Amino acid sequence: MKYIKKKLTIDKVKIEDIAKKFDTPTYCYSHTQLRQNINNFKKNFKSFSSLICFAIKSNTNINLIREIQKFGFGADVVSLGELMMALKAGINPKKIVFSGVGKTSNEISYAIDKKILLINAESKSEIKEIDRIARIKKKKVQIGIRLNPNTDAKTLSQISTGKKENKFGVNEKTFLELVRYCQNSKNISLECLSVHIGSQILDHKPYEKMLNIVDKIIVKTKHKFKFIDLGGGMGISYEDDSKKLNYSKYNIAIKKFLKKHSTKIIFEPGRSIVGNIGFLISKVIYIKENDQKDFVILDAAMNDLMRPALYGANHKTLPSIKTNQKSKKIYEFVGPICESTDKFTSLKNFQKLKEKDIIMMCDVGAYGMSLSSNYNVRPKPAELLIEGSKIRVIKKRQKHKDLM
Repeated sequence: MKYIKKKLTIDKVKIEDIAKKFDTPTYCYSHTQLRQNINNFKKNFKSFSSLICFAIKSNTNINLIREIQKFGFGADVVSLGELMMALKAGINPKKIVFSGVGKTSNEISYAIDKKILLINAESKSEIKEIDRIARIKKKKVQIGIRLNPNTDAKTLSQISTGKKENKFGVNEKTFLELVRYCQNSKNISLECLSVHIGSQILDHKPYEKMLNIVDKIIVKTKHKFKFIDLGGGMGISYEDDSKKLNYSKYNIAIKKFLKKHSTKIIFEPGRSIVGNIGFLISKVIYIKENDQKDFVILDAAMNDLMRPALYGANHKTLPSIKTNQKSKKIYEFVGPICESTDKFTSLKNFQKLKEKDIIMMCDVGAYGMSLSSNYNVRPKPAELLIEGSKIRVIKKRQKHKDLM
């Protein structure tokens, strides 16, 4: 994404042209940036054997998942729907890991039938249910057990998953008990220790602490784990480009861990793969003047991009055409939904806008469309994949009749 002759472009396509041809609001994804992110991720961890499972929850566009699959990725899924989507996208079942705290009997049964790589269990009750279903099917099922390492990921409380007060995983005492249970089961093969401490993590130190805890647990269990699933959570820079996860130090910590334990690492990246490839193009409907600030009312709303309302997230917002005129008042960018939380950002010294202007919100590729809804009976936007000067519609815009 850059300005060429004062016009904002994604790869080689002007966003003004996208808005004219495809209307707004519209999600766009850069294939060039996707390829770069995937290659960088692989490069960062090339010194050891790993399986990279894309976190489907971060972006559920099946055509985008198909593109990611071409790079040899597996999938991290947390529901029957995500599992079915991963399989339909062509992902090898032996590269699929099924996580989540509330798998139903039907979901477990389906996963067993599809012979996926691992079911990562998160409670004693779930393991017993897997054991029961496997016994009925007369199959031996590969599973992992998710450990809660009580590690603060230094991220938002809403997306922290590795502290003792979080619902995910089991504590050390329960973990050791469940290892013994699995070792005595004829229908369960315990192959993996799984851990995941949160999302949007920009500090490598929580990962180092997590690995130290996993190391000690493995020693206590005296069990040979074929896989160690380190989860995902690797963050991206939304506003401050100086804040980046130090992959080099994370890599060093993993290599140190692997000197003690001969195992294969599983990663579950989502945001770090698709976060910065996504853009939401929107049109200014009205500019509502106020005493202290002006409301820039967009045709995009919180149902299209929930992160600002849900997490207080800020996404870099840019005008489609650069000018030298600045607004003297604060601009508050809002949507048309009847909720006070339907706002995206407030900006000082933003370029002066007029009604029908086009703006773009950046870094919306992860948890953008996947968190979207039809609130207020609003159709979901179209989704486009851009590669160079080529534009491909990878999901059509919903119509009101689709919702009736």
